[in-house]
Amino acid sequence: MLKLRLKKFGRKGLPSYRLVVIEHSSKRDGKPIEELGFYDTLSKRSFFEIEKIKKWLHQGAKPSPTVYGLLKKANIIQN
Repeated sequence: MLKLRLKKFGRKGLPSYRLVVIEHSSKRDGKPIEELGFYDTLSKRSFFEIEKIKKWLHQGAKPSPTVYGLLKKANIIQN
């Protein structure tokens, strides 16, 4: 099963995350199928490729609870 989840990058004390499509059994920082955007926790900046995200959701990828909240806040998911 495919999941939309966050992949951590950045240095110690300054985390940033990439939104990726990845197999649900892969490690947090494993190789993604595709990168769909990023989220910076410190400055609360984010960038999401909306068309690609909607494509993966339509194909059956499930977002993690954290990603679901971010997508809902960005008005990509309407539930």
